Amino acid sequence: MKFLTPSFILLLGFVLGGIIFKSIAPIRCGTIMPGDSMFVLTGDVRRIPFGIRIAQENPDAKLYIIGVSNRITPEIAKQATIESKSKSTYQNALAIKKIAKDTNPKRIVLITTEDHMNRAMYLVRGELPEYDIVACPVNLHGMRAAKRLERWTIEYIKYIVTMIGIKEG
Repeated sequence: MKFLTPSFILLLGFVLGGIIFKSIAPIRCGTIMPGDSMFVLTGDVRRIPFGIRIAQENPDAKLYIIGVSNRITPEIAKQATIESKSKSTYQNALAIKKIAKDTNPKRIVLITTEDHMNRAMYLVRGELPEYDIVACPVNLHGMRAAKRLERWTIEYIKYIVTMIGIKEG
């Protein structure tokens, strides 16, 4: 029983929590309906092309790209409403809240990478509890396993920090 030190128990809790964090992350895009507003959170290079493809498959839904970087081409700008002021996931959630209050969509579809989805959903739900929020994750297949593990670990730590009340940083 010597191995049941407080640090071992803390490490075990962290690892088990990480497993749960990964297992509850959505792996497939929910159903998108006419009148939905789709919000792509920028950051990873996969997100905008995925969001454009989903928008083309669902032409009756409105597409917004939130937290724009330098990846917006004139072609993309024609297909989406662009928000470029937000610089963090929490600021993305606030931008989505403002847009939702102005446009009153039926539902909100959140498009971000699978590793980022839990925290993004948590923050957006915190700002817009009255809305149905549909996850539409971009998968990380094709990425080296070590890099995926690193990304999931970082997002898990950010999620923990967010849950204790630190939304920016």
